[in-house]
This record gives sequence, C-alpha cells and structure tokens, in this order.
Amino acid sequence: MGMLQAGNNYQVMPYRDEHLAMDFTQQAVILDSERMTLTRKEYDLLALLVQHAGEIIPREALLMQVWGYSPEIRTRTLDVHVRRLRKKLGGYADQYIETIFGIGYRFQPFHAPRFFRPQVVQPAMAVGA
Repeated sequence: MGMLQAGNNYQVMPYRDEHLAMDFTQQAVILDSERMTLTRKEYDLLALLVQHAGEIIPREALLMQVWGYSPEIRTRTLDVHVRRLRKKLGGYADQYIETIFGIGYRFQPFHAPRFFRPQVVQPAMAVGA
C-alpha cells in the first residue's frame, strides 16, 4: 500500500450510506440522523478509515497518521480508540470497522441485505379444443 494521505491537503467528497454520513469539511459525523459526539482522535481515526474505505490500513500507518507515533512505539491506544468508535457506532460497528488480525483495520461501507423477489413460474395452461 502506498503512503496514506491526510485529508487536509485536498478536497475530500463527503461519505454517505444508509446509516452513516461524514462531512469532512465540517468534520461532522451523522449516524441514523443523529450527530455523533467524537473526540478529536476518534474523528481523525474514523475519517482516515472512511477515506480509505475497503483498504486494509496497517496499525503502524494508523498510529503514524493519527498520533504521529513511530513504528518502534508499542501502545494499545489504537485498540482503545477502535473499541470506543465501535461502541458509538452501536449495532453497525462490526459491519463498518473490520479487524484484520495481525495487520490492522479496514472500513467497510454499509451494504444492506438485498432481497430478491422469487420469480414465480406460472404453470403452462393447456387450451382445450
């Protein structure tokens, strides 16, 4: 993976799905029409994950980008912040923030289950003479 870019250097489009919305210019996070109250580091972490949705971001990269920690520093602060974010995301937490054990984390956009209406095949009718 290439170097992660901080969201400050360029215009980032807002994120929106069925439950979560992020406006990066306003630094606002809305979950099911309610504004979330996040600490600065919780917001920075969530914003970085969302801006790289679908990508696995290594622990070292997250610690460097959000906290400025070098890879030599051993800390559980990332895990604590992810746990707090998950608590605030409630029932959507496991879908949004995925732990990639031994590597890092990945944000997965919300995907509602798709329900397909089964095609009902009408039996052929014989027309009598």
